[in-house]
Formats: sequence, C-alpha cells, structure tokens
Amino acid sequence: MTTAPAAAPPTYGAVAGGGRPEQTRALYPHTAGEIERDGVRVHYEVYGEGERTVLLLPTWSFVHSRFWKLQIPYLAHHLRVVTFDGRGNGRSDRPVGAEAYATTQFAADALAVLDATDTQTAALVAMSCGALWGTILAAEHPERVERIAYLGPAVPLAPDHLERMDAPFEEALDTDRGWAKYNRHYWLRDYRGFVEFFAEQLCSEPHCTKEVEDCIAWALETTPETLIDTVRGLRVPREESFEETCARVRCPTLVIHGDADRIRPHAQGAALAEATGGQLVTMRGCGHMSQARDPVKVNLLLGEFLGVCGPRSPWTRAAARPRRALFVSSPIGLGHARRDVAIADALRAQVPGLEIDWLAQDPVTRVLEARGERVHPASTRLASESAHIESEAAGHDLHVFETLRRMDEILVANFMVFHELAAAEQYDLWIGDEAWEIDMFLHDNPELKSAGYVWLSDFVGWLPLADGGEREVTLTADCNADMIEQIERFPRVRDRSIFIGEPGDVVDETFGPGLPSIREWTEAHFSFAGYVNGFDPIPPGERPALRAQLGYHPDERVCVVTVGGSGVGEALLRKVLESVARARELVPDLRVVVVAGPRIDPATLPAVDGVEVHAFRDDLYRHLAACDLAIVQGGLSTTMELTANERPFLVFPLGHHFEQNIHVRHRLGRHGAGRYMDFARTTPEQLAQAVAEEIGRQVSYRPIAPGGAERAAAMIAELL
Repeated sequence: MTTAPAAAPPTYGAVAGGGRPEQTRALYPHTAGEIERDGVRVHYEVYGEGERTVLLLPTWSFVHSRFWKLQIPYLAHHLRVVTFDGRGNGRSDRPVGAEAYATTQFAADALAVLDATDTQTAALVAMSCGALWGTILAAEHPERVERIAYLGPAVPLAPDHLERMDAPFEEALDTDRGWAKYNRHYWLRDYRGFVEFFAEQLCSEPHCTKEVEDCIAWALETTPETLIDTVRGLRVPREESFEETCARVRCPTLVIHGDADRIRPHAQGAALAEATGGQLVTMRGCGHMSQARDPVKVNLLLGEFLGVCGPRSPWTRAAARPRRALFVSSPIGLGHARRDVAIADALRAQVPGLEIDWLAQDPVTRVLEARGERVHPASTRLASESAHIESEAAGHDLHVFETLRRMDEILVANFMVFHELAAAEQYDLWIGDEAWEIDMFLHDNPELKSAGYVWLSDFVGWLPLADGGEREVTLTADCNADMIEQIERFPRVRDRSIFIGEPGDVVDETFGPGLPSIREWTEAHFSFAGYVNGFDPIPPGERPALRAQLGYHPDERVCVVTVGGSGVGEALLRKVLESVARARELVPDLRVVVVAGPRIDPATLPAVDGVEVHAFRDDLYRHLAACDLAIVQGGLSTTMELTANERPFLVFPLGHHFEQNIHVRHRLGRHGAGRYMDFARTTPEQLAQAVAEEIGRQVSYRPIAPGGAERAAAMIAELL
C-alpha cells in the first residue's frame, strides 16, 4: 500500500483510446494512494477531514469513481469521504479472468481501502452492483460499517427486466438490436456501440446529454475484454445466497430507487429494503443514475441519512425581523459585479432598511469588498468557476457552451452551498445574476424554494456556432428545450425575470429546430430594465479633467487594453504588446496602458518599454471613459461601458464563445459600436494599423438610456 498527498489533481486518461481529458474538479482529494492485493493495484482518494467517514463504493467497472463527482464536495464539507476506482477501470489495474472480479474481491478491496486510510468505521454508499459488495462487507465486518445507503441496487432479490432476461450474454446472436447489445460477441465486435446504448439506458430521462457523454467517456477507459471478465465475475458462486447475506446485515439501511430505472427494476430495490429492514425512497420518474440526473435530491437524502444536514434557521416572527436579500453574482466577468452593486444601491434606496448579503467568489468579491458590501462567509466554500473557465481556454479560444456543460460538478457543489445557507438563515428574497446553478436546480427541485426569487440576465438562449455541426445544433437545442419546459412547468420558481437590456437587444433567432423565437419568448417571460452600466457616463466636456486626474496628458493619445476578470485574455495581451513598436511608428504620441485584470499576473507578460501594465483596477471604467481607444475582448460589460462613453474600440471576441460572437455582437450592432477583429487572422502589423485608424476617431453610437439600475430595482422592490 502506498499513500501520497494529492498535490496535483489525478488525471483519468483514455486507457482504451477513447476517453477525454478530465474536467476541472469542484474539489480535489486531500490524499490519494493505492492498495495492492494479490498483485492487483487499486487507486483510492480521500476528501475532507471530518471525524466520521463515508466510503463511496465503486459500481460495475463500466465506470470509475468519478461517477460520484456530484456528491463528493457536499459530503466532504461534513464528512471525510473516501472513494476508490473499482478494479477494471480508472486508475486501478485491469486483471485478467473472471475470478479477479468476483463480488468478494470488490468487498475485500473495500476493506483494504478502509485499512489503508486508517478508517475504523464508515458509512457506505453503494450504487447498482456496488450493493453486492457493500452488503457483503457489512455482513462480514459489521464492526466496520456504520450504515449503508443503496442507489438503484442491482441485486438478485427480484426478477430482472424481461427484455434483459431475453438477451443471453454468452451466445452468438443473429441480432444486435436493443438489449441484444448486452452480449460479449457484440462487445468484441462493436464495443463503442454497446457503450453508447448502455449509457442511454443508464441515463434515460429527457435532457441527459451530458450524463450520457460522461458515461461513454468513462466506459471507454476500459476494454471489452475486461468488461466481459467483470460480467463473468459477478456470476462466480459464493457459499451463501445473497438473501442469507442480507439477513446478516445489522446496520441501518436506506434504498433510493427510481421507478423508471431501465437497468434494474424498482422491485429489486424494494426487495433489498425489505430484506435489510431498511427505508425505501422511490424517485418518481427517475432512471438508474439518480446521483447524476437528480444530484441535489440525492445529496439531500444522503445528508439526512448520514446525519449531516446543515442547521436550520431559528424561527423569528416575520414582522420582527429585518428585510434581507441574498444576492448571488456570477463570477464570469467583473461587469456583473459593477451592475449588481448599482442595482443593490438602488434597491436599498427604494426599500429603506433592506439588508443585502452577497454569495460570490473571486474576482467579484474584490469589487464588492472595495465598495464595503457584506460578502457572506459561506462564499469561501464556493468552487471556482473562473478557474474552470481558464482551464478550458486555449489561447484566445473558449468554447463557452461546452465549458458551461463541463462545469456540472462545480454548479452542483455551489448550489449545495447556497441551499445550506438559505436553509440556515432567513431571507425574504434571492437575487441571481446569471447564477446558473441556482436557477437550474431550483427548477429541478421547486420544493426547495423558500423565498422570493429574481433572475437577472443579459442574454437568453444557447446558440450553436457554424463549425459545431449538427452535434452542437442538437445539444444547444436540447439545453434550450430543457430550460423552456422547466419555466413553463414551474412559473412560480422565478417570481421575476429581468432582462438587462431592451427587447431589441435580444437576438432574432430561434431556440432551435421546432422551438420558439428567442425574442418573442423573452418578451413574454421577461421584464426589461434597459442596460445597467453601474456608473454615469462622462460628458465629453468633463473628459479633459478626468484625463488630468488619471495622469493622462493632453498631448498624448491613450490606448487602454483590458481583457476582463476571468483570466482568459492573456493571448490577446501578448499580441497587443507585440504590436506596440509598430503602432508607435504610426502613432508617435501613443501611450499604452494594459490592465491585466485580477487573475493574470502582470509579471508573466513580456516587458515592453513604455507600456504600463496594471493588475486589478477598481476604477477601470474611468480609464476607459478617458481613453482615446480601447482594445478589448467581446464581453458585454466592457464594450457597453465604452459605448456609453462614446469611445472608439477594437473588439476581439473569443473564438467559439457564442455569447460574444452572437449575442454581444448583435447588441453592439444595434448601437453601431466597436470595430470587430478576428484574433486568429490579425497580425501584429495589422493590429498596429487598426490602432492608427481608430485612435481618437469621432464616433456616434446609439445612446444607452439611463436609469437601468433604478428600473431593475423597482421591479425587484415589488417583491419586498
């Protein structure tokens, strides 16, 4: 056995040649190591440092321990969490032969992992086939098992689905339709075909594209030969029946089973609950992988069973407590923070005595703290969305739709933080500015809504880009359809949806084939506040005084370069710095000021004589108002600041960023603002030429109506 600190995140690679690199985790293991039994190495990980331990058991080796990714951060806040990759997948060995995959082998691995992690007793959570080895462990070593929760247990206590019983595994069949794909001959002939079929049965509910993709990727990290051995291993006989093993389980048990499970019938879960004297929770309409498709509900059920649910707020008579709001501000860009503070200020002016707490993370917290706002201490528990976005970017390219899909475990983890905060403290209102996790999981779990809820957004609709092909058309339409169905089904979840802009700012597209017009649907479901900049534009006559305050001289032309707060724009900064020498030949009085933002270290950028490089600037909007030219990414907040102040600017939207390339571009087109540039095709020489052509140019943009923050606040105040 070996154990080591998990200083670097473990990487699950494409062992069988078909997987994909691992996405950013919401929480990384505290330690990781291996046990070795009979020459077979098994990889384990430990999260958190709680006094009690929960062991999340592996299931069938079709997948590895990452299938618990949506449970780990929540449970690890309260408990010490141990996981391990079942032999046959992940970072564990793939021994040969059925005997190596007998149920007793997995149970023995679990016991060895408990020993290796110095765990005297643990609660167990088992899914599907994991119920077999979890039950064996509890029966053979009752002193080591505190309690067991089962999810969709695959146990021989009730008949299987008829369609599965009719498909023999070992025989060569003359068809490969349906469950005939669950056949060793087919696996050896078309393993990926089986994997895709089985993943769709695992995740059979509507709008499960991400869960299906995860299962496919994990299954492609093993081989059909290994998986054949695991099936045969499940049939290796034991000395006692499973019923007899269940009868020896003495600890409390909980069975969670979906009644739409296509892998294992609900009757098997009900029979296991009866055989172990446990509680049965039926997940209505849920398939096999409830921990993936309905993670919040499963987390709450596990939290209650394991006794780790957070505190509830003490009751205070409503009329005796102050009015309080919780503002959840998206960390993707600093513009959200500035406009949210403006709305909060206007809201406090309209609702005297209102207390506002913020649930936010870096870099938004820098803006909030600079303005004296109260950032709730629970914010420190939030998993970093900005770090995930940066990890997904490559150069000046960010496939933002896929990035958001692959942020699933971070969103679940952060919703659980929100939920525990909302349960522990009394708020009259929740406000979410593109707080995707709040909106998504409140609609999935509307019974959790206990306060008024306002949704803010400056765009509506996931849209495919041309090079995404049919796959991206299908996936974006599916996400849009899911959103539309949820909002139509549960209109009471959002008490108010506010669009930060005007109806004309909404793109004139459809949500997808057969789906409504985005503009018409948005007009029917949103109120429009107009745009919120978070500051008053600088009148032209006051610009000279502002320039003097900032240290800019009348005889120089100032170019401000900024890439926002996410840390994705380093490639653009480097290209601008490379163009400075040529730009100065064309504009001799040029002064270049680079604002790297809060997540890019200025020291990592090349030093260019005469170029000022700053980190985070809370007053960046003033510099943009004073400049003669700005060079920016395609984010809405910065470009609209420049539009409001009628400054010329060059826009370099991130590649594959549908919001910047479609939604923002549409809005700037309405205002006649900005000169769009293609990052990949623009050389430093061409950039210098564009600077010379645009700097100091007189512009005339469509004006932005003032008062957006006050209008948004008035709409929100009605709920208070």
